[in-house]
Amino acid sequence: MSPLVERVLPVVLLLGSNIFMTFAWYGHLKYKSSPLFTVIVASWGIAFFEYVLQVPANRWGSAVYSAPQLKGMQEVITLVVFAVFSASYLGQSLKWNHWAGFALIAVAAWLIFME
Repeated sequence: MSPLVERVLPVVLLLGSNIFMTFAWYGHLKYKSSPLFTVIVASWGIAFFEYVLQVPANRWGSAVYSAPQLKGMQEVITLVVFAVFSASYLGQSLKWNHWAGFALIAVAAWLIFME
């Protein structure tokens, strides 16, 4: 793989993985009348596709990123995906304190990348 692909592919895979993860973890909140067992099984099914993307992202990403860097990157991606999901799918906009907390997590991730 080219150096650019080595650095970008894990990010793209983590982005896709986090989209599946967010739907698996929070998508059922729109269907509160559905039986709990049903949403658990549905969430497991969705989470399978999360892992199909997440495992290669971390495996291939470990060639150019450390494990802490991959985790920090994943946390920031998760927050971005969740923010969009919360507002667009659940109709729950984030408030200033949510954004402030997310910003502190982003700063923590940035610190992880410092050498």
